[in-house]
Amino acid sequence: MMLTAAEVSALVLSIKAASLSLLLILPPGLFIGWLLAKFSFPGKSLLNTVVMLPMVLPPVVSGFFLLILLSKRGPIGGLLHRLFGLEIVFSWMAVVLAISVLSFPLLVRGIITAMEAVNPQLENAARTLGASPLKVFFTVTLPLSYRGIIGGAIMGFSRSLGEFGATMMVAGNIPGKTQTLPLAIYNFVQIGQDLSAYRLVFLSTLIAFVTLWLAERLYIKR
Repeated sequence: MMLTAAEVSALVLSIKAASLSLLLILPPGLFIGWLLAKFSFPGKSLLNTVVMLPMVLPPVVSGFFLLILLSKRGPIGGLLHRLFGLEIVFSWMAVVLAISVLSFPLLVRGIITAMEAVNPQLENAARTLGASPLKVFFTVTLPLSYRGIIGGAIMGFSRSLGEFGATMMVAGNIPGKTQTLPLAIYNFVQIGQDLSAYRLVFLSTLIAFVTLWLAERLYIKR
C-alpha cells in the first residue's frame, strides 16, 4: 500500500502532534488524577466535572472555546501575541492544544482508575514510616499503578489521533500544516479522492485497533 505525499504528511503530522500532546498532558494528568483518586477536598466534584467536561461536550464546542481563548483578541492568544509574537490559531500549535484538551479527560480517567486500585494499606504503611505524600506517590502509588497509567496514556494518544471537530475549529484544515488524519480523510472524500480516503481509513482503523488491544492487555494484567 503506497501512500501519496499528502497522505504521509497527514500521518506524520498526526503522530507528531499526538506525541507532543501526550508529553504536554501527562504531568498535569498524573497530578490531577492522583488528587482525584487519593484525596478528599472541597471542590473535588467540581474539579472532576471540569476535567471530564470535554468528554461530553461536542468537540466543535470545545474547539469554539479554544478559538475564543487562543485568537489574537482572546485573553491567552492576545497575550502570547503581544509578548512573543506567536499566532496560535491555524498553526500546528493549535492542533496540539486542541487534541490535548480532548484527550486529557481520557488520560485522567485511566490514571484515576489505576490509582484507585492501589491498596491504601500499602500507602498508609509508607506514611507511618515517615514518608511524605509525595514520596508515597513516587515509591508506592506510581509503581503499583503504572500499567493502568500506561493504558490511559495509550487511550489518550489514540483519542488524539482521531480528533476532528475541535481541530477543525481552531487549527483549520491546511494541507502540510494542520491537516491531520481525520481532516485529510474528510478532505479526500470532499474532493472525490476515494482511494486516498480508503487508505487513511484503513490506517486509522489499524492504529485504533492496535492501541485498544494494547490498552486492554495492560488493564487485564494489572
